[in-house]
Amino acid sequence: MFRVVWRCLAIIIGAATLAAAPLRAQNAEQKPAERGKGEPAKDAAGPTDEVIEAGRVMTGPAARGECVWLGERAVRLMWNDDLDTAFRHLELYDRFGCPGEHVQISFRCVVRQGNIDQKDQKTPNAFESRVHSCWMNPALSPVPPSQPAPVEKPATK
Repeated sequence: MFRVVWRCLAIIIGAATLAAAPLRAQNAEQKPAERGKGEPAKDAAGPTDEVIEAGRVMTGPAARGECVWLGERAVRLMWNDDLDTAFRHLELYDRFGCPGEHVQISFRCVVRQGNIDQKDQKTPNAFESRVHSCWMNPALSPVPPSQPAPVEKPATK
């Protein structure tokens, strides 16, 4: 009798959880009006152009559109220390038959390039363009660190 009560309770809780999951997913999405408040608007044609460019320049499975899109996102997420989401993207990346080694060497390229100085940033999407350039050519040479300008000391009399 005790087992029957626990089974019924587990079924009821499971059903309630499954019924509430779509409601939470619908509420988690941002509305178009809210999207412009906290996030910069992205050009809809931008990622498509990058994927087409990768297909023209590169060869092999890493040049396929789904591999470029998922791979670059995974590299960006790893750089931002969002490893859980990055691993979910990598699972999809593997499922599409994309080469895992390309993600590794692209991430290595991004790491070798170093941090982007926010003050000297010439374009708002400098990091995204760095990830894309490392995806296209992972053998990019590291950028030498910029030396700060020497500060002149006033002469004392």
